[in-house]
Amino acid sequence: MTSPLTSPLTSLSPRDLLAHWEEQQSAYVAHRENRFEAMLDVLRLHSPAEPTVLDLACGPGSIADRVLTRLPGSRVVATDYDPVLAQLAETVLGEYGERATVVDADLAEPGWSRRFTEWHFDAVLTSTALHWLSPQQLLGVYTELAAILPPGAVLLNADHLRFGPEHPTLAEMSVRHDEHVQQAAFAAGAGTWDEWWTLVARQPDLADRLAERERRFADRPPQPLAPLAFHLAVLRTAGFAEVGTVWQYLDDYVVFARR
Repeated sequence: MTSPLTSPLTSLSPRDLLAHWEEQQSAYVAHRENRFEAMLDVLRLHSPAEPTVLDLACGPGSIADRVLTRLPGSRVVATDYDPVLAQLAETVLGEYGERATVVDADLAEPGWSRRFTEWHFDAVLTSTALHWLSPQQLLGVYTELAAILPPGAVLLNADHLRFGPEHPTLAEMSVRHDEHVQQAAFAAGAGTWDEWWTLVARQPDLADRLAERERRFADRPPQPLAPLAFHLAVLRTAGFAEVGTVWQYLDDYVVFARR
């Protein structure tokens, strides 16, 4: 099969772009599908049969697509500040009609949650996203979520939460494991993060949003990765009644919080 990076064809369907996204993300996140299964299990066990879910920092719609497919009758409101990813999500999730809504919101801007008060959310799901926030911004996001979620609603955050200096062996093993997973995935033909964005630049309906994307993130450098203990403490401070984890593989977690 000809790689989309070397093919003379430049146009890919939104579903094809999402498939390439899934492939490259799985190269960076081992057992990524297990994360989503843990989230879906919590939804099935704790939430109503037809939940309303907020997909926070949704990217191209990975979580929302799974929820809408696997939980018939569910409703998802997805949001991202990246104009390219948000447009791709809107196109992909448009297949579900009125069950899906995509909202442009900047989580780093205080008051962002005012755009979501019209919905009654049973759960908030997010994956590999909140590490872009500073510690103060993360506290703000958790606090605003606690304010708009009804009692009993849950938050699930899947991400790498790196081990600190008190766990040198676990930290070293986690780094080595990430390296091995990426080497194997790329050797098997998975694309890289940069290669996926090269594909995006070839899509006429998305390329014109790249300049706006660059403008929005120009002054937002990567943040230090917060450990699990920080997330749990901040969630308690924000007002969540019960916090913990529902899944872990080395330094990769799904953090749980109940309002």
